[in-house]
Amino acid sequence: MIVQQQGNQFLMIKQHDHAQISGEFALQWKQKYLLRSKLREEADWAIDQHDRAWIPLDESPMWNEEKQQPYTFIDYPLEEKLAAYQRGIEEVAAESKYAGMLCSLHYQSFFSKDSEDKRILAFIDHEERRREQLIEAMKMEVPKDLYHTHFERLQFCDDLSLYICMQEPGVSKANELAWFKNGFRQSFDVAPSGIMPYWQDKEHVALDPFPFEKSFHVTIPYRIVQRKDVKEVGLESAFNQAEVLDRTVTFVPSV
Repeated sequence: MIVQQQGNQFLMIKQHDHAQISGEFALQWKQKYLLRSKLREEADWAIDQHDRAWIPLDESPMWNEEKQQPYTFIDYPLEEKLAAYQRGIEEVAAESKYAGMLCSLHYQSFFSKDSEDKRILAFIDHEERRREQLIEAMKMEVPKDLYHTHFERLQFCDDLSLYICMQEPGVSKANELAWFKNGFRQSFDVAPSGIMPYWQDKEHVALDPFPFEKSFHVTIPYRIVQRKDVKEVGLESAFNQAEVLDRTVTFVPSV
């Protein structure tokens, strides 16, 4: 779950909804920089489905007693999160081995091999072995540079969606979250030095350089959950009873 605390209420966005916004970014990518192919189609689908691990978790959001707010994708209990990651990767890989490889690498990238947590090290080892098995089962040679580009694009689309889901619309660059102030870390043929985002106003985000074919908009579904309702009926009921609202963001080239 993506959660923004706003006084006595919480703005909450399901992870899978955020991921499907990422999938829209993939479809809008400039064609001259990444030609369509079977692998491209599977990579695009991986971007769209990369957070399906969170679908069951976000149906029953949990309350973080220590922080007195809903758990987010960042602080969700580790064991449950790792188990969900593996279920999600299995579901993706059952439909597309290549998409499964990309999602596996994406989730593994959240953790360090230098971790002293045995649960994390076991997860990393499991996913490395999974990718070896998937590439063997694909029975085809995947160019390393293409695999790297598809992975970088997954992470960029994920980051760009988080940019609009985790922040207040229209936030100034100076007040952006640290994750985004210096732009996105990924580089592409269309953006060899990375991509810098900024809000033009509450409805428009400009990108420099612009990696998409043309300006377009996406719709973010979200819910506003009142703290008082959480106290009265519990977080899960308060969330499921809250009205689903929509916010539209348009992406445009920087001028």
